[in-house]
Parts: sequence; structure tokens; C-alpha cells
Amino acid sequence: MERDENFAKGQVSRRQLLKLLGAAGVAAVAAPVLGLSLAKATGAAAGAESKTQGRLRQWALVFDLRKCEGCVTRGEPPQCIEGCNAEHFVPKGQEWIRVFEAEGAAGHGYFFPRPCMQCENPPCVNVCPVKATYRTEEGITLINHDRCIGCRMCMAACPYGVRVFNWGEPENPAGAALANYSPQYPVPHRRGTVEKCMLCAHRVKDGKLPACAEACPMYAIYLGDFTEDIATNGKEVVKLSTFLADHSAFRLKEDLGTRPRVWYLPGHGQEYGHDLNETRKPKPARTWQELGATLESPHGGHKK
Repeated sequence: MERDENFAKGQVSRRQLLKLLGAAGVAAVAAPVLGLSLAKATGAAAGAESKTQGRLRQWALVFDLRKCEGCVTRGEPPQCIEGCNAEHFVPKGQEWIRVFEAEGAAGHGYFFPRPCMQCENPPCVNVCPVKATYRTEEGITLINHDRCIGCRMCMAACPYGVRVFNWGEPENPAGAALANYSPQYPVPHRRGTVEKCMLCAHRVKDGKLPACAEACPMYAIYLGDFTEDIATNGKEVVKLSTFLADHSAFRLKEDLGTRPRVWYLPGHGQEYGHDLNETRKPKPARTWQELGATLESPHGGHKK
């Protein structure tokens, strides 16, 4: 857990989406027609080839900070981080999604998850000399590690600090050498290359929530699609544009012109009992090795 001054300045078991449609807690908007749209939205491939009725998906993430309390009320490490660690076998010492402690205008503390912002105008793509970093037509920024030369210019250009570098030889799970590497799921990890969150491109194409959203016990993370104008956290379905407008959503460092695809709803975890005077800190997130994740187990082996 870290305190980030830029943020301070304001700048269950695993759930399948198919179960969502039958869940009693789904809002009335999840009518059969919208349920079909949800299946299409979450089932679309995360590449240029995936189209439904001739339209590409336009993926987004929404973090509802009214629900995010750093998992301190549960006495657990942030489950979004652990879910990501297990899903991607994130190298030790790295976190592709981080949860910062921030300070609101009134001096109160709140938590601020930060994945890759999936910018529409990504500086990292603009500076890569070998085009290893690229953006798909569905709005996901990926890294082709077959092309990456480790110059780290993308790291210097990213204003959000979301990229990490493999200085040493990363530990990979057993069998990783035989895995079918792709930028959508970069396993095995490689020395001398840059890595980051890739919005779980391999999951969304199969109709699943990103690992961080699926692991979040507070349902604070929504996967959205601007094409269908819907979003879901695995518990409810909302109209994305209305959801953002009605709750004064904001994006991080909007003044830079990067046009992030990650939105935040203001809050401090109040919906799950995070008091303004709370002093408890989240526990350190466990690595995939500590979580017992294996290449053979579903979703990397992360258990709630």
C-alpha cells in the first residue's frame, strides 16, 4: 500500500457471467434483450477480428470507490491484486493493479485501485520504436514481447506508472515453456521485457470478467462496453453512460489528453463500512506462488 500524491490531489467464489442472468440481485434493466447484449458484450474477442453485428467492442473499466475499501473490513489483502497475480503469474515484486491510499479534499482517506488506463491516446504506443506496444481496435493496449527490445521508453512515457520491467529471469509456473504465448496472455514471462495489465484480453473474449473484477468481494469493479452502453460487476447490469453521468465519474489526469478508458466513481468505501477515520491498512498482497496458482488450475488457481 502506498500513498500517491497525484491521487491525493484528486487527479463468494468465482462468479460466471452466465449465472448473472439468473441472479436475484440483477437490476430490472437486465431484461432478456439486455441479457443478450451482455452476453455479446462480454463474449466478444479482444482483437480486431471480434465483431457482433458488424460492431467492435469498446471496452472500459469502472471502479466504484464507494464500494472499494481496500479489503480492510474483511481483514484480507486486496483481492483484486491477488486475483491478478494468480491469473497472470505476475512476477514477484510486481503488481499489475495497485491499490493506493489517497487523501480526499476534506482530509479523509480512501483507496484508489490503479490498473493500466487503456488510453485512447496512449503515450506508450506513440514512443515505442519497434511497435511492440500497440492498441487494438477494441481499445486494449497490448505488448508483443516477441518484438519488445527492453528500451523502456514506454515506461518513461506512461504518466500513470503502470508499466514494469523484468530485470531478472522471472519465475514461471511449471509447463509455461509449453504455453502458447500471445500478447493477450503473456505467459511465459521473459527477462528484459516490459509488462503491464492488459485488461485480461484473454478473458473478456471468452465472456468472463477481468480477474480483478471477478476476485473483488465488494463488486467494486465493472467491465463496460461503450458499443452496447452497458457494464457489469458480475452482480448487476447498468447502462454505462448513465452510470458514469449520474455518479460524477472522473478519469485520472484527464488534463494530459490521454483519454483513459478507466473511470472512477467518487467514494471512500462507505458502502462496506469504511469509516472516514479508519486507520487499518490493507495487508500485503500474496504472490501467485504463495497463492498456489498453477498453469493447470482454472483461472490461475486463485481462491476466494
